[in-house]
Amino acid sequence: MAMSIEVESSAQKKLDKHVGANVRFITLVSIVVAFGGLMFGYDTAVISGAIGFLDQRFALSPSMSGWVVSSLLLGAAIGTAAGGYLSDRFGRKKTLILSGILFGIGTVGSALPNSVSLLVLTRILGGIGVGMSVFISPLYIAETAPAHLRGRLGSMSQLAISIGQSSVFIVNYMIAQSSTVQWNVDVGWRWMFALGAIPAVVYVILMPFVTETPRWLAANGKRKEALSVLNKINRDEEVSRKELEEIETSIRQHKGTTFKDVFKKENKKALIVGVVIAFMTQWAGINAIMYYAPEIFKKSGASLGSSFLNTVFMGVVIVVFTFVGLYLMDKAGRRKLFLIGSLLMALALFLIGLSFKTDTSGTMVLVYTLFYLAVFMATVGPGMWVLLSEIFPTKIRGQAMAVSTISLWIGDYLVAHSFPVFLKEIGGMPTFWFFALGSFLMWLFTYKYVPETKNRSLEEIEQLFQAKS
Repeated sequence: MAMSIEVESSAQKKLDKHVGANVRFITLVSIVVAFGGLMFGYDTAVISGAIGFLDQRFALSPSMSGWVVSSLLLGAAIGTAAGGYLSDRFGRKKTLILSGILFGIGTVGSALPNSVSLLVLTRILGGIGVGMSVFISPLYIAETAPAHLRGRLGSMSQLAISIGQSSVFIVNYMIAQSSTVQWNVDVGWRWMFALGAIPAVVYVILMPFVTETPRWLAANGKRKEALSVLNKINRDEEVSRKELEEIETSIRQHKGTTFKDVFKKENKKALIVGVVIAFMTQWAGINAIMYYAPEIFKKSGASLGSSFLNTVFMGVVIVVFTFVGLYLMDKAGRRKLFLIGSLLMALALFLIGLSFKTDTSGTMVLVYTLFYLAVFMATVGPGMWVLLSEIFPTKIRGQAMAVSTISLWIGDYLVAHSFPVFLKEIGGMPTFWFFALGSFLMWLFTYKYVPETKNRSLEEIEQLFQAKS
């Protein structure tokens, strides 16, 4: 079976390249859809600049500070659970538009409260929008892009997240430096949140111009519309018809699928891989750094101004190395990038922890943090979303990916809520060594259980996982 899949995959790749996909159309659609990642990137990074001022504004304890940060993730889990159903029932496109509307309302609402409870409620609402968009965007691209372009285009979601994070680091720095600390405590953090409405508005305006995915259309009996979209993707109608037949064959095998079918034996391996990999990326500490970067730098000895400036350096590294990840995804493959990336991340996290004992200026903490971010953005960051978007059968893809993404939100919530407590109670060294352990365990799991998926069609990947169940 494995040899047969390899031969078919190679033949399909050659056919795709010979006929020639409509790269311009696919790229434009992917860029618009991936723009949803910008909202997620903005919201994950904006809190890093605001939380220090919110701690003073509302006299937050470390535990309450963690709750304010992680409340977004509760909303994200709700949004992911709802988004899995809504995207399968009403379509990827309509659900993504709804996510932009909810995010816009939530981020503007977060700028207005004068109480912690209202701030938490608005962050939960914005989180619902984030939870929908962050997994449906790469899912949409996976269901639209040809096999030999899917890794690169699927990585655009991570690029959009990186651009959102980088942009907000600059915005936070400019706002924080524009006036006094007291002004930031009273007003500055509100501007940090409010400016998040800009990507939400742009997203809601652009999304109506993209098509629905051909696989969702075919799965919902819209054969003519599915073929029309495939004809826009491919330059040859015969290739489109052949691809539609493969999609319909896969769908017929899963006819009458319900949510319970996500947990069937034939889907077990893919689901375990999706859930564990999503959780492990959070245990490896990426969002502890994203949410609390200025506080980490201050704890390691840097001044307030230097702490915010350091996040600007982080933003540059994030964007540059995400482009590296886009290039490598279809060259090296998902598995190889995970294996290399997780080991190097474990090393970087170990060194960050060690620097809390050996470096009083915070300089080496910055250096090792930039090294960690460079590795994550070039390997595991884009690789996770591409992998999650391609390992599940078409009929259950939305709901199965939602289950995996909820695992990510659970891990993210645990890290975000506990990190300020850990940093205060046990210190930086044990905390970051704990994250290093998570990264090493991700390497071990990948080595034992994650197969290579590059250059395979979604239908071939489905056969691969079911054959190995």
